[in-house]
Amino acid sequence: MKSPLLSLPGAVPAEGVDEGVAAHYGELFREQRALADGTGFVDLSHRGVLTVTGADRLSWLHLLITQHVSELPAGQATEALILSANGHIEHALYLVDDGETVWVHVEPGTQEALLAYLESMKFFYRVEVADRTDEFAVVHLPAGSIAPVPDGVVVRETAHGRDLFLPRADLESYAEAQGPAAGLLAYEALRVEAHRPRLGFETDHRTIPHELGWLGTAVHLQKGCYRGQETVARVQNLGKPPRRLVFLHLDGSEVHLPVPGTPLHLASEGAEGRKLGFITTAVRHHELGPIALGLIKRNVPLDAELVAGDTAAAQEVVVEP
Repeated sequence: MKSPLLSLPGAVPAEGVDEGVAAHYGELFREQRALADGTGFVDLSHRGVLTVTGADRLSWLHLLITQHVSELPAGQATEALILSANGHIEHALYLVDDGETVWVHVEPGTQEALLAYLESMKFFYRVEVADRTDEFAVVHLPAGSIAPVPDGVVVRETAHGRDLFLPRADLESYAEAQGPAAGLLAYEALRVEAHRPRLGFETDHRTIPHELGWLGTAVHLQKGCYRGQETVARVQNLGKPPRRLVFLHLDGSEVHLPVPGTPLHLASEGAEGRKLGFITTAVRHHELGPIALGLIKRNVPLDAELVAGDTAAAQEVVVEP
C-alpha cells in the first residue's frame, strides 16, 4: 500500500518489504537526530493492522501467544510472538488493549497469514478478528515527543516511543500538522542502536526467541499453554540457544554497508575461514557511524575480532553466550 506521504518534498521510496513508505526525505542524519531528540514522526503505514474484539479477546490471545495478556490493563503496551510447534518464531505482534479492542500491528505483508491462523483458532471463543490495514495507518512518535495525539486515536506507548493507530484518511493532514517526517532509515538506525530485533530481518526459519533477547520483552516464562512453549522451557531450563544476537561496530572507512546475509568470519581467518554467522541489518548512525546486528554461533568468544565480508566488525554482547 503506497503512502500518500511519498509525495512530500525529498521523499525517496524504501525498497523490499518496506516498499510503500519513505526510506528518507533527503537528509538522513538530520532525520535521525530529530528522532533522537524526540521530534518529528515516522510513517509506518505499510505495517499490517489487526483488531481483536469480543468478551474473550484477552483470555483467548493468552492461549496463543508467548506473552501473559489475560489480565492486560487497558492502555498498557506489550509485544508477543507466535511460535511454530518446534518453537521457531513465526509472527511478532505489537499490541495494546483499549478496554474494548486489542489493536495489533505487525510486519508488512504478514497480516493475512496471521489473520488466517487466528481465525483457525477461534473455536467456541467469543472473539472477532479483523484486518484493519486498509483503514488504519501506524505512525511512530519517538521517545520524548510532546506532539499531541488526535482525539480518539489509540496509542501504544513504550520506552522507545508511541505508536499511533491513525485513521488512514487522516495521514496527510496529520503530517502537515506534525512534521517534519523522518524516514524509515532513521527509524531503523535507532532500532539497531537499541539492539531491537525485527521479524524477517533478525529471524530466519529456525530462529528461537532466546537467540534474539526476546525473552525479556515478548515471552513470559511463567506461563504455558501456547504452541512452542515446550521448546522455550527446555532451552531456558536445560540448555543454551545455538546462536546469539550481536551488535557490531563496522569499519567506517568502507564506502558500502554489508548487505543482510553477509557472512561473519574471524578476522584472523578472513573470508575463506569458517562461517560463524551473518549480518542481519546494517545501517549508518548519525553518531556511531556504520553499525549492524548479526547472528553468530553461541560459542564465538566475546573478544573475537570479526569481519563481515571484507569489513572489520567489532562485537558488543546483546545475548549472553
